[in-house]
Parts: sequence; C-alpha cells; structure tokens
Amino acid sequence: MRAQNIFIVGPMGAGKSTVGRQLSEALSYTFKDSDQEIQRRTGVDIPTIFEFEGEAGFRNRERQMIEELVTEERIVLATGGGAILNAENRQNLSSRGVVIYLHCSPEQQYARTARDRNRPLLETEDPLAKLRDIMEEREPLYRQVADMVVSTEKRGTSSVVKEICRRLTSEDI
Repeated sequence: MRAQNIFIVGPMGAGKSTVGRQLSEALSYTFKDSDQEIQRRTGVDIPTIFEFEGEAGFRNRERQMIEELVTEERIVLATGGGAILNAENRQNLSSRGVVIYLHCSPEQQYARTARDRNRPLLETEDPLAKLRDIMEEREPLYRQVADMVVSTEKRGTSSVVKEICRRLTSEDI
C-alpha cells in the first residue's frame, strides 16, 4: 500500500469524520478533521466563521488548513464537504495521498444532518433541495479527485472501514 496519507472527501453527512476516525485507528494513523482544526485554531464554530467572513472567508481558511495538513505523514484527513470546490485543494489532496470519496444520496445526507445546527449551508427553507443542488455541483469534483469511491448509503461505519482497508491492500492505489 503506497498510502502515506489518506484523505476523505464527500458531502456533509456521508460519514467522513466517523469513518476517518475509525479508519485511522485500524491503520494506526493519526486522525485529523480540517473543520475541527479550523474551529480549534480560531476558537469559534464554523457557523460563526460563515456569519462574520462569509463562505469565501471560510473557504480561504479551509484552503490554508488543507495546504498545511497534507504535508503531515501517516494521517487520515476528513475534509469539509466543500473542500473540493477549490482547485488547489484538489491538487494538494490528489498529489499527497490516496483520496477516498464517501458517497451517499442527498436523502441519506438529510436523514443524518436534519437535527444538526452546525450546518450553515442548510439554514434554508428546503434543506433537502439544497443538498440535491450541492450534490449536483460537487459530485463530478468528488469523482475527479477520488482514487476510490465507497458508498456509505445505509451502511454501518465498521462495514465501510473494513471495505476501505480491504481495498487499500488489494487494489493498486
């Protein structure tokens, strides 16, 4: 396995942080979450950053954080759902490790995020429609950057982690 680093991309609610945490344990890698790192360093939550700096300000912070984190070794990095919107992020991720796209439908995302108040992009009249719009925009970018696509649709975390571990050792990645 050539994976010095594993980067997880995908939409909100796909399970990036949960899968990433368990995957890092299974591989004895360090787990990092770009959103959590931004929150830890700024001392405020993501909705607050969106409120004061807008999405553009947050995306700039995200780009800087990913640029830094991809230089570490033996990490599993869970990225924010929109990280792939930035071409620099896509380049940094694909050139510095194995990128795993966790895929699930907008309906599954909605079921998993409906009660989460930490999702500024879902503060809208019709969050499911917003999730569908976001997926339509981002799906090609997730697939473009991915070395591996794994469905998390109606699956438990351990099943997803086992599949990733099996594929990391058996596929020529």
